[in-house]
Amino acid sequence: MVKFGTAGLDLNFTLQGYKKTIEVPAYLSNMGLDAFEYQCGRGVKIKEAAAVEFGKEAAAKGITLSLHAPYYISMSSIEEEKRLNSVGYILDSAKVIKAMGGKRVIFHSGSCAKLSRQEALEKAVDTMGLIIKALDENGLGDITVCPETMGKVNQLGTLDEVLSLCKVDERIIPCIDFGHLNARDMGIIKTIVDYESIINKMENEIGADRTRIFHSHFSKIEYTTGGEKRHLTFEDNIFGPDYEPLMEIIARKNLSPVIICESDGTQGIDALAMKNYFNKIK
Repeated sequence: MVKFGTAGLDLNFTLQGYKKTIEVPAYLSNMGLDAFEYQCGRGVKIKEAAAVEFGKEAAAKGITLSLHAPYYISMSSIEEEKRLNSVGYILDSAKVIKAMGGKRVIFHSGSCAKLSRQEALEKAVDTMGLIIKALDENGLGDITVCPETMGKVNQLGTLDEVLSLCKVDERIIPCIDFGHLNARDMGIIKTIVDYESIINKMENEIGADRTRIFHSHFSKIEYTTGGEKRHLTFEDNIFGPDYEPLMEIIARKNLSPVIICESDGTQGIDALAMKNYFNKIK
């Protein structure tokens, strides 16, 4: 079953009179959505008791939870301390999502900095091995880590690079951000064939089972020659990508991803648009 939801809180949340984070599951459920990605981009600050309470509310409302780890993770840093700290950030994130009753931690791998892409990837692969080892040693081996495709050219996070990270362990699931892929390659995603080529590469590289349940971020994104500039809403008709062809290939191939909308302030409305379209064609 495909799940649709939001990353963080959208503008409509407060406009409808909601005030507290604990009300998010009710808000999403009332909209007809069934997923939420809790944001820890600026640090894992939520207490365990609050995480447990939030998770219980989400479970009661049928909301599948994931968590975005801190943005300052750097798996490819030339400084070993930064790479080891990154392992710790993901470990902290995994503890919180487990307390919430969720399963997936999404994270950015970092930048290439002064390294070649191959050198940066090799360091990131090594760090990924340390992450899996740390999760297993801390009783968190059931938590799925999801490296994300990135939107800026100097960031580590092409589709190939993310799939390479996923090959470290069969429990790793890719987070395919289609807006990011479109932005870093100057609007490459236009048709259902373009989406299908991404899905097919995933199947060829990591197998059909993991591809079927991949994690996804989706939004339209403005870009320049350096890649991602800013997130947009579905009202944009210049930059893309369009969601309809993606829904069509997901329906055709009978996939069951979690799709998290990251539109600029309209996450809920735009996520519902995707869900409604998918339900119409499936």
